[in-house]
Amino acid sequence: MDNLQTYSAMAEIFSAITIVLGAAFAAFQTIEYRKRQKSQTAAELCKRFAEPELAKAVTLIRQLPDNIGLRELQAMDAEYEQSAQVVGMTFETMGLLVHKEMASFTLTQELAGGLLLMMWRKLECWLTETRVEQDNPRFGEWVQYLAERMQDCEMDMVPAYQAYGCKNKPQATASAQTTIGQIVSAGA
Repeated sequence: MDNLQTYSAMAEIFSAITIVLGAAFAAFQTIEYRKRQKSQTAAELCKRFAEPELAKAVTLIRQLPDNIGLRELQAMDAEYEQSAQVVGMTFETMGLLVHKEMASFTLTQELAGGLLLMMWRKLECWLTETRVEQDNPRFGEWVQYLAERMQDCEMDMVPAYQAYGCKNKPQATASAQTTIGQIVSAGA
């Protein structure tokens, strides 16, 4: 009889240990899944910045004056408004991913913060006027969300080349800078 009680107690202990270990394993798997998902999201964001369509759109929008309005942009070649849409959709996606915590704010800020703030400076007026014209207050909502969050943090940011750059690195020669500029221009 004592053996039966001993075996019963051991079975209960073993059962409890199995449940605890199963829960711990499930928690570990969930954490690993979320890490993998964030890594994949980060990789997708990086790929998006390598797409020629976005590079062309940024090149066109960069040439515009700050706070260009809807009518001014529509008066230009259609390519400019299409470029504004491409830039807007890219940052709209990023803003939502950051809000849903599928992409980290820090990574997004380091990857695209400077570019987003420049594009926001150029297109904020266009975006708000488009909302009014289309009677759609949600148009570009995640772009604005992300831009405003980045503006709040921008004061504390140090450019990567200053924060992480090699201070003793020799400067590129004028001819090397010209070559890099030609490569960048040719790719756009």
